[in-house]
Amino acid sequence: MAHNDPIKVGMLYSETGVTSSIEASQRFGTLFAIEQVNEAGGVDGREIVPVSYDSRSEPALYATLAERLITADNVKVIFGCYMSSTRKAVIPVVERWNRLLFYATLYEGFECSDHVIYTGAAPNQNSVQLAEYMTSTFGPRVYLVGSDYIYPYESNRIMADLVGQCPGGTKVSERYVPLNAAERDFDEILADIRNAQPDFIFSTVVGNSTQCFYRAYADAGFDPAKMPIGSLTTSEVEVGQMGAAAAEGHYTAAPYFQTIQSAANVSCLAKFRARFGDSAAPNSCWEAAYFQFHLFAAAMRASGSDDIDALMPHLLGSSFDAPQGIVRIEASNHHASLYPRIGRANSEGQFTIMRETRESVYPDPYLVAHDLGSTASQMTSVEN
Repeated sequence: MAHNDPIKVGMLYSETGVTSSIEASQRFGTLFAIEQVNEAGGVDGREIVPVSYDSRSEPALYATLAERLITADNVKVIFGCYMSSTRKAVIPVVERWNRLLFYATLYEGFECSDHVIYTGAAPNQNSVQLAEYMTSTFGPRVYLVGSDYIYPYESNRIMADLVGQCPGGTKVSERYVPLNAAERDFDEILADIRNAQPDFIFSTVVGNSTQCFYRAYADAGFDPAKMPIGSLTTSEVEVGQMGAAAAEGHYTAAPYFQTIQSAANVSCLAKFRARFGDSAAPNSCWEAAYFQFHLFAAAMRASGSDDIDALMPHLLGSSFDAPQGIVRIEASNHHASLYPRIGRANSEGQFTIMRETRESVYPDPYLVAHDLGSTASQMTSVEN
């Protein structure tokens, strides 16, 4: 191959379907990074060309399209997937063909593939912090509500275990709704919540149904000051869908919020909006999609190849000054060291950061150590 030939990369982010809004932000985060790399001369003078398909939020289609990217488009690296079910559909494909998947979504942990770079938060970088904050602020009785697929099941199991560490900690109930749930699908659950009176609700509802849950909560007359929703999956995208009034007072744990006041974040947001306007709401999945592409480009410059075997020695242990802080891909487990934060949705449709870590937290996807007391000591309250 001539050294000036373009470098094709695959993108599998849904443009339609139940998770299309949040995946659109990941797609635009990737495109933003690609444009920055190309404007700076590409990779050793070679232009990056994305090959993108609409995977329609359907796990089986992700696998089919991943195969197409590899066999028909000759792509060696794929950026994509949001739901864990879609990641798990693609992993056997990249493993069979010795290709590489970059995955920019928080997830339930308990996985480590040699063919995946995980740049979203592992449970010790969001679930543990949220459990500690919600139990210490509101109380230890939690009601679990999720979408009906693998990530909510596993994340709810983790949250129940974490809450159980607290005196009096208990799982009041655990309920699930379809991925395409409407507001009416939450009526029975909210009636049960009214009777059970938990201290807080943990939501693992994802995609477009998130707005339905929060609006149904508001219509039911519940008060987030007394019994808030805490979530890992409610980002600026979902807040934009539901409106600030429905989101205000509820909590999310994530490594990134738009409201981080660092020079790196302010500059990145300004450049993104100058190029893409309001086409996507920056959020933690957007930020992970953005920085992971820069990590890939740097590794390819160093290796001179997009073959997985050439890339890995340069990817593992590499760092990037991301909007959330300096992130690092850990060689031991292919996950990223990140900066956990707790945000409370405010009246402007953004998140007021309540607590954050000053140092990055090493990823522990198997939750070998997850003591709530030590977690609290890592977090610093933010003056608002």
